[in-house]
Amino acid sequence: MTAVSDQWPDAAGQAAGEDLRALFGQSVAVFASLAGPAHVVESANPAFFAAIGEERARTGVPIAELVPELAGQGFVELLDRVYRTGEPSTGRDARIVLGTGPQARELFFDFTHEPRRDAGGEVTGVRLIGVETTQVKHAQRLMAEHRALVEQIARQVPLAEVLDGMARCIEDLSPHEVLVSVLLADPDGRHLRHGAAPSLPDFYNEAIDGIATGDGVGSCGTAAHRREQVIVTDIATDPFWADFRHLAEPAGLAACWSTPILARDGGLLGTFAMYHRVPRAPQDADLALARVFTDTAALAIERHHIEQAKLAAEASAEAALEELAKAVHAEKWLRAEAEQRATAAAELAAQMRAAAAAQATAAHPERCQLGGATGCDEAVEIKIADPWGDSAWGCTAHVEEALLNVRSVFIADEELSGLAAYLNR
Repeated sequence: MTAVSDQWPDAAGQAAGEDLRALFGQSVAVFASLAGPAHVVESANPAFFAAIGEERARTGVPIAELVPELAGQGFVELLDRVYRTGEPSTGRDARIVLGTGPQARELFFDFTHEPRRDAGGEVTGVRLIGVETTQVKHAQRLMAEHRALVEQIARQVPLAEVLDGMARCIEDLSPHEVLVSVLLADPDGRHLRHGAAPSLPDFYNEAIDGIATGDGVGSCGTAAHRREQVIVTDIATDPFWADFRHLAEPAGLAACWSTPILARDGGLLGTFAMYHRVPRAPQDADLALARVFTDTAALAIERHHIEQAKLAAEASAEAALEELAKAVHAEKWLRAEAEQRATAAAELAAQMRAAAAAQATAAHPERCQLGGATGCDEAVEIKIADPWGDSAWGCTAHVEEALLNVRSVFIADEELSGLAAYLNR
């Protein structure tokens, strides 16, 4: 007990230790005295008959006849060897399957087989002493699976995969048939969405996907609303299931125990439900199992929420950076455009000054004076000037360019002939 509980994950605390003790259960010693080479059951304690089934509680019958399914499992052969050699035998965690078909049960025992001798030392039978370790074995398996789930969460395995694996693990290792369902709470906490339910029929999962949280809304809706475990031992008669019995019956569901999955701050994350095919009340081991894996589901869901928030923040930051880059690019383009316009305006102003100086002593020019270094052979049509007294004659195209790029330039034809030509071109 101590060696196993020492392996429990950190932060389990006293409550987790109590859950483990409930999972392990109490070991029960079985005893039977067998006689002769046929191993006839002479006497046995109640634990022996409880293990093989109370309906088979009788003596005076060979064990192979009393428990026929032992054939082929090596148990009877071991008794034969002890009887034949007179040497005792021990075994740990010996696996035995009792019952057949749907009623088959997997059991584990630590066995001791001792020869029985008469006064002369002859072997007359075999004394069987065993301690059932089934619950310990199942608990060890559950713990191993639990550790694997925690490792998956740490590796950031997708939430759906973690929850599905958790559900299958519980269904496979539970000593009683159980169907597991995990529902996830919407951000507003008012509805529950499908999370994982590998063994429930599709029509049932689709029907309850999105159910509201509220008092009397099945086991899960009520548990989510109350923030406490809700045990329904018989769906057929429980008022919480009045609106859902038409779904439970065709799905073959007779009992449902639901536990709310809560965050560290008390917020609702979802629900963890264990369904059964027959009406059934939970035992301590069932409640412990629910607590352990509800905590695991909470860890997985919270980790998922953190990762989703992180991804959303990263996406928002990336989008902001892209917008900033666009703004910087646009600002650079506008600045370059402004600089080009300023340069063009300066060049035109210089051309006007040069033209004004050239025509100070000259008559009306015949060719455009605004062509710059490359010159312009077009005939002049319009005279332009600026507030500083500089003026020049130019063709229509160069005058228009000057008017658009140099704010201080205006048309300066005293007789308005140039303006009329510009407007009527």
